[in-house]
Amino acid sequence: MRRRSPTSQSFDDSMEKGQGKNHHPRVCLLASLSGLFWFLVLYFHFVILGGNHVHDSPNLDPLSLNKQSIIITPQSNPNPLNRATIRNAKVERDNNELVVKSKPLEKNVQPPPAVVRPVISDNSSRRDPESYSFMRALRTVENKSDPCGGRYIYVHDLPPRFNEDMLKECRTLSPWTNFCKFTANAGLGPQMENAEGVFSNTGWYATNQFAVDVIFGNRMKQYECLTNDSSLAAAIFVPFYAGFDIARYLWGYNVTTRDAASLDLVDWLQKRPEWNIMGGKDHFLVAGRITWDFRRLSDSDSDWGNKFLFLPAGRNMSMLVVESSPWNANDFGIPYPTYFHPAKDAEVFTWQDRMRKLERKWLFCFAGGPRPGDPKSIRGQIIDQCKESKSCKLLKCGQSRESKCHSPSSIMKMFQSSLFCLQPQGDSYTRRSAFDAMLAGCIPVFFHPASAYTQYTWHLPKNYSAYSVFISENDVRKKNISIEEMLNQIPPEKVKELREAVISMIPRLIYADPRSKLETLKDAFDVAVDAVINRVTRLRKDIIEDHKYDNYIEELSWKYSLLDEGQTELAAHEWDPFFEKPKDRSAESDNSSAEAAKNSWKNEQGQQ
Repeated sequence: MRRRSPTSQSFDDSMEKGQGKNHHPRVCLLASLSGLFWFLVLYFHFVILGGNHVHDSPNLDPLSLNKQSIIITPQSNPNPLNRATIRNAKVERDNNELVVKSKPLEKNVQPPPAVVRPVISDNSSRRDPESYSFMRALRTVENKSDPCGGRYIYVHDLPPRFNEDMLKECRTLSPWTNFCKFTANAGLGPQMENAEGVFSNTGWYATNQFAVDVIFGNRMKQYECLTNDSSLAAAIFVPFYAGFDIARYLWGYNVTTRDAASLDLVDWLQKRPEWNIMGGKDHFLVAGRITWDFRRLSDSDSDWGNKFLFLPAGRNMSMLVVESSPWNANDFGIPYPTYFHPAKDAEVFTWQDRMRKLERKWLFCFAGGPRPGDPKSIRGQIIDQCKESKSCKLLKCGQSRESKCHSPSSIMKMFQSSLFCLQPQGDSYTRRSAFDAMLAGCIPVFFHPASAYTQYTWHLPKNYSAYSVFISENDVRKKNISIEEMLNQIPPEKVKELREAVISMIPRLIYADPRSKLETLKDAFDVAVDAVINRVTRLRKDIIEDHKYDNYIEELSWKYSLLDEGQTELAAHEWDPFFEKPKDRSAESDNSSAEAAKNSWKNEQGQQ
């Protein structure tokens, strides 16, 4: 027989005692229960369904799925999350988010003036950190006895069609020349002679400016913290020669051919278990070309490049390119390769000491040709000012292969004999020449912030005035300034400081010989890998801590790269005019960049 509780026993006894007498207590009890029932019904209808917040707290996690944001998206004027809005709303699923879309409000309901975007981040519902597959990788940094803790890299074993087969077919990598000579010596190209004494006796090669794919890939093979266990990896490298791939098909091929390898790669990666851990956000690859070769805006055969960086999977990965986009967040600038690829620290130190001792007889110099077809180019004015000055050395470039502008020894000799080297925009924002100049200890003079300052934030100091001079191209275009006068105003002691800063940066701007490893110095490869690891680590920690950046504006990504650690808020910047897109948000900027990429190839044709 089931045991009754003392409470129920007492209640039954009282009922037995009351039989045959007044039934008023029983009627009161039934009335109370009925009242409680209707109170709960009305409470559920008006408070729970009506959206009234009993507690003034953003704890909305019971409504969430996987801690996604709830976004209030009104159809007309924005309304806050209030009873009137929710009663006239429907809840839909949009991009894995619960979206409340308001219906038209009744006539007498006035829309309040603000929009509310509550973000679900209740600690009580936060996912257990131990459930994340990458926790093992994060914990490796805690092992102080492991020199590779927090630095392991896992490299995908791609089918050879994505890399090695391209090297076997190196004659197809350029329509202008046999590219095979540039893939020799692990991608460094043929070794250069030092007949004029401009270079060191070792470590100098005729490196093609677009050879970073293979140089970086071969350096990765020598990385000291490689692992075959992807669960330990701080980041995952994809050894796809993206730059070599698109170089084969830029001229005379349809978009299907240009996109084929990229789509094939994405299909291969998405079938791998490593991809599913973070959807590819811990993956990175290198493309030794400018970003505009991978940002085709349409599927028209007349449009430029492929669409790798616009693919959903391409947007998740980090692509390292020699020129990145100021308006996109999935590519990052790394230095163009120079001619110097030392195998030992001593070779770097010797070169730096030599650059410090050089006598520099020219105040400034310029190596380059005019761009008469580009009304925005200031190269014509720079050439004119240099010709009129007795303190400027000019190496004018043309399409002729006999031009000294295509001779590494002539270029480096001029840079070594100059205090300042002018670096206006090339066919696109950036130039290899800037890195050749800094390698020669020449102080760079930039005219657009995207030529260096917003590009190579991993490799160059954020304080650009510590190593360079900035003269707005708008001032030159208006012809209201003299470059020579501005440079002459810099005190000699400041010039000395700038030059020393440039020379001290040399190790992090060059790629060491991939067949060896510098002992203590970090080269451009090391700096880039460290930056990728830091980026992935921050992303993983943000996922664990449920940090969201709902206000991130990708079109202003150039600004975020300039923020100090911990900063998230943007403000007006002196460089805003340089990066403004047309107000109608047309694709004019991207189209002009694609045109610049075409011109880059035309000028490359004359250099081969």
